[in-house]
Amino acid sequence: MARKVFKYQGYTLEELQAMSLEDLMKILPAKQRRSLKRGFLPRQQIVLDKFRKLKKQEQKGGKPLVIKTHCRDMIVLPEMVGTIFGIYNGKEFFEVKFTAEMIGCYFGEFAPTRQRVQHGDPGMGATRSSMFVPLK
Repeated sequence: MARKVFKYQGYTLEELQAMSLEDLMKILPAKQRRSLKRGFLPRQQIVLDKFRKLKKQEQKGGKPLVIKTHCRDMIVLPEMVGTIFGIYNGKEFFEVKFTAEMIGCYFGEFAPTRQRVQHGDPGMGATRSSMFVPLK
C-alpha cells in the first residue's frame, strides 16, 4: 500500500520549504498571516537566527542539538520541520520535534503550561473531622 503524502493546503512539504515567506503567508490561517505580516518580534528573530545558525552546523556534519526558547508565540515554519526545540512552559523545557503536521501552529501549543489535577482519595488526615474517627 502506498504511503500517504503530506499536503498542507494542497502543497507538499518540499514545495512549502521552497516557498518564500510572502507566498507561505497567503496559505496560512488569518491569525498566523497577520502575525507574520507585522514582522518578527526581536525575541522571535533571535529564535529564527539561532535555528538557521544551527541548521548550517548540522549540514556540515554536526550532531542535532536542542534549541531552547521561551518564545511561545513563534509560528512553526516549513523550514523548521525535523528540528528539536526546547519550549519553556513556565517550569521546564519541553522537547518537541516538529513534524510537517505542525506547520502554522504556535510553539506554545506543544508545551502545556497547566498540568491535569489528580486528586487523591480521601482518607485518614484528609479533613479535620477524620481525626476523631475511631480506629477499629
